[in-house]
Amino acid sequence: NMAGDSVITDEMKAKIGLESGTSVYEIDRSAIRRWAEAIGDPNPLYRDEEYARSKGYRDIIAPPGFIAQYGFPVKHIADGNGGGHFQSPFEKSLNGGNEYEFFKPIQAGDTIMSKISLAELRERDGRMGKMLIAISEQTFRNQDGEIVAKSRSTGISY
Repeated sequence: NMAGDSVITDEMKAKIGLESGTSVYEIDRSAIRRWAEAIGDPNPLYRDEEYARSKGYRDIIAPPGFIAQYGFPVKHIADGNGGGHFQSPFEKSLNGGNEYEFFKPIQAGDTIMSKISLAELRERDGRMGKMLIAISEQTFRNQDGEIVAKSRSTGISY
């Protein structure tokens, strides 16, 4: 395999490590309660403000998987370097998996800010020819700047 055959261009490599603009999520009680209901989790931390306060929280908290599925950014602040995405030379793509790490509970009333950056680009030879594997990382911070969660997503283009 000659070096000239690489599908990873210098332009794509230049995107590694650049952060996207910020997505801002306003977390409200009704969204948390709906999510707890949908996953069938009766934990009162996710439903009962008094109970959550008795455990030292400001308000009800969101179950860990909540932020992974909470796809309703209130606004995008375009202060990024154009990170998090690039033009793939392939037409087809699939999700190669997501991993999440949770550091601190998200509470109703929080404002969560997330940024995405491209962490890694690799290529592999597959049955159908070359495949491009892109790993991106997303960091979620609350209004106090504390990291509440991180994710790593693997995208495969072919």
